Amino acid sequence: MTEPLIRLHQVTKRYGSGATELLALKGIDLEIEAGEFIAIMGPSGSGKSTAMNILGCLDTPSDGQYLFKGQPVQRLSRDQRARLRRRYLGFVFQGFNLLARTSALENVELPLLYRGDPPAQRRRAAAQALQAVGLAGRERHTPAELSGGQQQRVAIARAIVTEPAVVLADEPTGNLDTARSHEIMGLLLGLNRDHGITVLMVTHEPDMAAYARRVVTFVDGRIASDRVNQHPSTSAPEAAPQPTSSEAG
Repeated sequence: MTEPLIRLHQVTKRYGSGATELLALKGIDLEIEAGEFIAIMGPSGSGKSTAMNILGCLDTPSDGQYLFKGQPVQRLSRDQRARLRRRYLGFVFQGFNLLARTSALENVELPLLYRGDPPAQRRRAAAQALQAVGLAGRERHTPAELSGGQQQRVAIARAIVTEPAVVLADEPTGNLDTARSHEIMGLLLGLNRDHGITVLMVTHEPDMAAYARRVVTFVDGRIASDRVNQHPSTSAPEAAPQPTSSEAG
């Protein structure tokens, strides 16, 4: 049998000790195959964000195993986990997390700068990533000159510029209106469908989770359900639309 891209086995996460101990994850098991699109749902405090932090190598389990491509992540040093993140993972956040005084191109270049890529190579890759998300011609615009939907597109371009195996998206539509939310979901769906990028997305919105092919729900630190979405939304455009200067977001 083929090894799954990601495997969590009896993963527990505790914070504090004694009377103040908080058990955020209570022995969860989860397998993720390459190329899946998974929505992770659950109420506040359910453990979904803790699980995403572990999946993103931003935290480690207290007990249990996290295997990435068969590699036990919890045995890696901090520097080794950082290298794994740079090579295989891309991150998209609800708040965009763009540098305000920096152009779209320079924002997208940042992961490549940290990786030590040469300037010309960085600029070329960043321009290609912006084109992939429909922002060709907006390379020199700062975040203040872009709508909310366009800013999230820049954030997605930054996440995919390193050609990651996995994109982890934390409430990627949380700050957007309905139209822009579906636009961003269509973009993520297209990246998953056309480029084979595994997408793991935390959301509290059922209509956004409807784009995923699988929905995992957390409750009280455990996986309460793990179901296949038999009829996922398929409204991703064949090519990312070119936003106009009047686009609202």
